[in-house]
Amino acid sequence: MFPGQGSQYIGMGKEFYDSFSVAKEVFDKASEVTGLDIAKLCFEENDRINITEYTQICMLTEEVALLKVLEEKGFTFDVCTGLSLGEYAAVVASGAMSMEDAFKVVRKRGIYMQEAVPTGGAMNAVIGLDPEVIETVCAEVQAAGPGPDADYPAELPYVVSVANYNNPKQTVITGRKDAVDAAAAVLAEKGALKCVPLNVSGPFHSKLLEGAGEKLKDALSDVEIQEIRIPYIANVTADYVNQKDDVKPLLVSQVSSSVRFTQTIERLMEDGADEFVEVGPGHTLTGFVKKIDRGLKCVNIDTMEDYKKVFEASNE
Repeated sequence: MFPGQGSQYIGMGKEFYDSFSVAKEVFDKASEVTGLDIAKLCFEENDRINITEYTQICMLTEEVALLKVLEEKGFTFDVCTGLSLGEYAAVVASGAMSMEDAFKVVRKRGIYMQEAVPTGGAMNAVIGLDPEVIETVCAEVQAAGPGPDADYPAELPYVVSVANYNNPKQTVITGRKDAVDAAAAVLAEKGALKCVPLNVSGPFHSKLLEGAGEKLKDALSDVEIQEIRIPYIANVTADYVNQKDDVKPLLVSQVSSSVRFTQTIERLMEDGADEFVEVGPGHTLTGFVKKIDRGLKCVNIDTMEDYKKVFEASNE
């Protein structure tokens, strides 16, 4: 499993960069492809790492670097997935896209999403309420439309929908701020424990980002998709991607569609998966998995200490 934007931090991947030549080669290739000093962005104090157009390429580079280290050391896996931006690392891990092409596309994806972010968007994490209730409330609020005092540009549609199904008790909603606020108020009445505004730069995974998806479609047009060697599960469908012709359309629609992480883990469980490894910064996804089923075995590989623990355990 590969995490998405929000888990980044200064210093991510540095231990691997310093310890494994294959990791350094990944960082060097990402810098060559994008024209950015990715190592400097990831390792040295700066403000850009939390800006979408830089965050995404930095996270993908770190995740692919760790993946290549694991592959070099003989680590194998049966299936892979990623959350939002992390899906690109899963596509690389599956063999469907070269890391060079992924770096090119994600650099553009970050720019397009940053440019497409409209003033007046928001995201809230809804805690302690069934996703079905949240879906219904969002649909009803959107259908009701804005209040008479709404003060938003005419070109900014009144939309609110589910952005992320993180786990059964945490769902993120996204859209125009007044619509998100209206939905949050109703959800509180319906019994939500909390509706927490997220510190994000825009309404990601909403219809307000469809323009970024269209630009991404152009960016993907020259990318050659290879045969899928290792199965991966897409965010949009929570299902396996078996045909290489499906890769690009799913990545395009992902920008403005819900991320079905809960459903992804449930699908994997149905198929017998019982060991989950999060590869990348932080341990957000392992936390989500534990809330889906506490009986699942979960580890994350972010630091050298994590790496050593995993390989010591595998050799016992």
